Amino acid sequence: MKLYEKGVYLLNGNEIVEENTSAVGITKEEAAKNTIAYGILNEHNTSGSMEKLQIKFDKLTSHDITFVGIIQTARASGLEKFPIPYVLTNCHNSLCAVGGTINEDDHMFGLTCAKKYGGVYVPPHQAVIHQYAREMLAGGGKMILGSDSHTRYGALGTMAMGEGGPELVKQLLCQTYDINMPEVVGVYLKGAPIKGVGPQDIALAIIGEVFANGYVKNKVMEFVGPGVSNLSVDYRIGIDVMTTETTCLSSIWKTDDAVKEFYEIHGRAKDYKELNPKETAYYDGMIEIDLGEIRPMIAMPFHPSNTYTIDELNANLMDILDDCEKRAQVSFDGAVDLDLKSKVRNGRLYVDQGIIAGCAGGGFENICDAADILKGASIGPDEFTLNVYPASMPIYMELVKNGAAAALMETGAILKTAFCGPCFGAGDTPANNAFSIRHSTRNFPNREGSKVQNGQVSSVALMDARSIAATAANKGYLTPATDMDIEFTKPKYFFDSKIYANRVFDSKGKADDSVEIKFGPNIKDWPKMSALPKHLILQVAAEIHDPVTTTDELIPSGETSSYRSNPLGLAEFTLSRKDPSYVGKAKEIQKAQKAIEKDTCPCEAVTELKPVMDTIKAHYDDINRQTIGVGSTIFAVKPGDGSAREQAASCQKVLGGWANIANEYATKRYRSNLINWGMLPLLIEEGELPFTNGDFIFLPNIKREIEEKSSEIEAYVVKDGNLKEFKLMLGELTDDERDIILKGCLINYNRR
Repeated sequence: MKLYEKGVYLLNGNEIVEENTSAVGITKEEAAKNTIAYGILNEHNTSGSMEKLQIKFDKLTSHDITFVGIIQTARASGLEKFPIPYVLTNCHNSLCAVGGTINEDDHMFGLTCAKKYGGVYVPPHQAVIHQYAREMLAGGGKMILGSDSHTRYGALGTMAMGEGGPELVKQLLCQTYDINMPEVVGVYLKGAPIKGVGPQDIALAIIGEVFANGYVKNKVMEFVGPGVSNLSVDYRIGIDVMTTETTCLSSIWKTDDAVKEFYEIHGRAKDYKELNPKETAYYDGMIEIDLGEIRPMIAMPFHPSNTYTIDELNANLMDILDDCEKRAQVSFDGAVDLDLKSKVRNGRLYVDQGIIAGCAGGGFENICDAADILKGASIGPDEFTLNVYPASMPIYMELVKNGAAAALMETGAILKTAFCGPCFGAGDTPANNAFSIRHSTRNFPNREGSKVQNGQVSSVALMDARSIAATAANKGYLTPATDMDIEFTKPKYFFDSKIYANRVFDSKGKADDSVEIKFGPNIKDWPKMSALPKHLILQVAAEIHDPVTTTDELIPSGETSSYRSNPLGLAEFTLSRKDPSYVGKAKEIQKAQKAIEKDTCPCEAVTELKPVMDTIKAHYDDINRQTIGVGSTIFAVKPGDGSAREQAASCQKVLGGWANIANEYATKRYRSNLINWGMLPLLIEEGELPFTNGDFIFLPNIKREIEEKSSEIEAYVVKDGNLKEFKLMLGELTDDERDIILKGCLINYNRR
């Protein structure tokens, strides 16, 4: 794999020419307009400027962790009907066991909203969000926005983006998605994968090369080159969905007859569009990959970028396991001990669990290849288990018809219905200290469902379905699929649309205002949120120095997802796996803001605030209940990697959070979530911090700073009767984003 240091030209879709050549006969600026990505963005941009984009999407999609909050926010802003197709899937809160009726209450909320506002409702267990979108929503040259970070349909010619819920609210209110024109990085594929190497192997190899260096961060990845045609569409989809883990903004692929056939199989031939870069296209970077050089990969705990070849892991087993254990000490602050070296038996790594699931692993081809590897084998009666989740009911039915389901069941594997739970800790949580290998999307700390606060720890490594099957065939001993002598049968896929026709509610875009929305007792409105005051006092309620902080660490996934429709209930879990003291500290300082809103003295509500206020008043003569706001902030080095879930920000907000302070933000979507919830996305230069956990920070005239578009923010640490000045930065904000922050949140910005 080669990463080009500078931009490159691609000639006729096949020849890479480096930037410093003069032989291409076209300027870089003109050639940049010849990428597939530029063409799609241009067609969806409403601003009139291709430097400052204002995008309107063709379709929206959400699942049952996010759609309640999105619709509640839009309703508070005057929603009358869905202006574009909006699909509500139910693949995250599918298990209606935790929390009583509340998960199914959310489903009934979704069904009645689909009827009232003119949407589509996909019942639980029918399909995971992204498989339904591939089968029923994607279209060549189209754009889809989803409230899930793995919203990626580039392999089908659809530029899709995963964002926090407020960005979907904007689309529902006929507003736009505002970004600067992103850079486009080409991914040039050549050759063909060797037998036994699957899409997850290619994806992990890419992630391992580009995550840490930020090569594609907030950029569009455009897959081109002759190697694309050597991959089946299912294979391309498996690579594409994992591009999210590179921190890119979106992805798009050239299309061909294989993609055309995919649309024909799904009864949507008219949705195919041939897409290719033009004769001379310029890319801001290029990743050149020889597919035949990739070997079976494994991403060890606790990140998809912690990659090795399986052969490399087996050859350096104890050293790599020792490194993972040391990473765990950092991730868990020494609270629990991860013991992976005990998994080594007779010089081989023994695995406790295998999972093939979700939008990445649950595809038809992945499962059929796994069935071929396991045919006639046994997974054994020991600790090792294997669970397989087809990504949609049509896929499941075809596996039953062609015999793959039976072949898997005979081995002792369990087939389950379409469900995203294993990917985020709501299903198949391993035993304490168990080690799971999964063809899913993420392996962050505790994302598999263990609770470090209860002394539990288990861990996940990401692998391709084929090597998981090879490991299962060897009864849990880690094995790359390339070690198996298998002839893959590659059965043809037949899509049966009757399942969806019989079960999915589709309004065909017609709203029915007579429908009453069903509200369960756990579905709560957003609490009132104040506008940005003239001055702000912030107490640092958490300080995190990990290199990257994931959204799972900001707001845990798993069983907490049952409270997604209850903002205050869910907020009780904020940072619970990273800093269990955070919620108490945030709620304590929030008492001061609540006192201000009641026009009572904040210092009486929070006595430790009095010396802080006295110090500030000695320097500023307009400090009073009419001009001041009080709340909390957190510092993290690089927060927001991973999920698009808006609750990572909104939970801080409902606990009185006014800001985050970071050296950088891991993703555009997390920063956007902060802004849409009225929180300041502050930046501070790397180095020793001028404040520590528990300190008070004063931001004088912060409202004016936002109004006047200041790039630097004046800030002071208030301590021991003194004000110690330091600098914060705000980064680029659009006028609308500044207005959202000034008004306190997107709801206030839109409220009628």
